Amino acid sequence: MPDDIPWYLDDAESMSEGERLQKVLAQRGWGSRRACEILISEARVTVNGEVAQLGRRVNVETDLVCVDAAPIGIKPDLKYMLLNKPEGVVTTASDPQGRETVFDLVPEHAGLHTVGRLDLQTEGLLIITNDGNLTHAVTHPSKGVEKEYLVQVGSSLSSGALRQLREGVDLDDGLTAPAKVSQPDPGIIRIVIHEGRNRQVRRMFDSVGHPVQRLVRIRIGPIRDNTLSPGEWRVLNTSEVIELSKACGLERYAQRP
Repeated sequence: MPDDIPWYLDDAESMSEGERLQKVLAQRGWGSRRACEILISEARVTVNGEVAQLGRRVNVETDLVCVDAAPIGIKPDLKYMLLNKPEGVVTTASDPQGRETVFDLVPEHAGLHTVGRLDLQTEGLLIITNDGNLTHAVTHPSKGVEKEYLVQVGSSLSSGALRQLREGVDLDDGLTAPAKVSQPDPGIIRIVIHEGRNRQVRRMFDSVGHPVQRLVRIRIGPIRDNTLSPGEWRVLNTSEVIELSKACGLERYAQRP
């Protein structure tokens, strides 16, 4: 069917037989329709595990479409934003004390929620979305999604304290999982964890006798951005959402909540 088919006929046929594969790919950010046709002709696109052919139609609700084995299933009604949370901003939808919240910093959209939380004084990257499945996967400890922080303390940590953090610290809610820890500069610690306990990093450093003076999250799984100023946000692009979903081990990427 030619690409210049009238829009009303195209939509009618889409409703009855699904949408043209190149159209779906283009809507998901894989380039122009012509570029997407090239992807299909190069046998880089599969539908439900089978190599797709030009002219294939798909149902975006049920078919699993992949490019180079990576599912593309990001639906247009799902929103993914990356915010650099400033210190002093609350990670809730509203605050009884009238303090500024992270939702005051991004455009309004029904159903938005944060992927995990950062406490009042913690700064750094925070994902805001309406994709419940992705949120659950990123925050669930069993998925092992890494969160990386820069920590400023009052003095250098000894090798023993660094070893404690790496091997696990006994907190009141149990032993923490092993962490990746380094000290690039005196009093500046880089720590990577995959758990999400309440105020975990701060409590870990309290436990080894080095209270946190400043805490900044700089990475969530594969997502990092050192260009966002505090209070700034941007939309996550398609490839970032796919990579984050892959890091969570999701079978179907970015499904409807």
